[in-house]
Amino acid sequence: MASKVVICGVNTSKLPRYKDHEMAAMMQQIKAGDAQVRDEFIRGNLRLVLSVIQKFNNRGENPDDLFQVGCIGLIKALDNFDTSHGVKFSTYAVPMIIGEVKRYLRDNNSIRVSRSLRDIAYKAFMAKEKLSNQLQREPTISEIAREIEVKREDVVMALDSVQEPVSLFEPVFHDNGDAVYVMDQVKDMKNTDAKWIENISLSEAMKKLTPREQKILTMRFFEGKTQMEVAKEISISQAQVSRLEKNALNYMRKIL
Repeated sequence: MASKVVICGVNTSKLPRYKDHEMAAMMQQIKAGDAQVRDEFIRGNLRLVLSVIQKFNNRGENPDDLFQVGCIGLIKALDNFDTSHGVKFSTYAVPMIIGEVKRYLRDNNSIRVSRSLRDIAYKAFMAKEKLSNQLQREPTISEIAREIEVKREDVVMALDSVQEPVSLFEPVFHDNGDAVYVMDQVKDMKNTDAKWIENISLSEAMKKLTPREQKILTMRFFEGKTQMEVAKEISISQAQVSRLEKNALNYMRKIL
């Protein structure tokens, strides 16, 4: 609870609260260049930042750091807010704050992404915010690509590359009180019944080979050694290894 009251040295319980008509009047003063009202307006909207960063509590980031980043988003929203559209400031500010926090998390991600892709992704996010403001709707990938003058495919690749990784233990939904995690919905393509039966058949077929043939196939296909390495280890020629390997594989194919 303490993190919700005091964060970055700000006692959030003492933050001012302004009604919509008060904020609208303050906005006019801010546009006229009143710096003191601007500071008060920002203080009065710090609760928006708090409400956003609470959604990122499970990322392991320092709340103070996220709060400061969210404040940057709040200030950007104030600088770019257009009163002529007739929307509430909070409606415009919240996505801007979320975007700023997500950029921070993306830039501090342990997964490395190439500089060129990061640059395209950054431009795409900025273009998305700009177009959303202009069009009053979510822009398409094609519109974003035209705005930043890159191929549509490059925008898709860049945005995919900077997606935040999802933990396998992150809950997707709850079923009668029991959490269902991401890992519960991931299909296992390796340990299927067909693969299990195939492995048993392969093991049984290997048992029908001679000890030397078993050793050669084990070294070649399970240990990844070359025919020359196998030949040296069991003291025969590479041509003999090749012949024994070929005969053993043909025999196993018949059995399987």
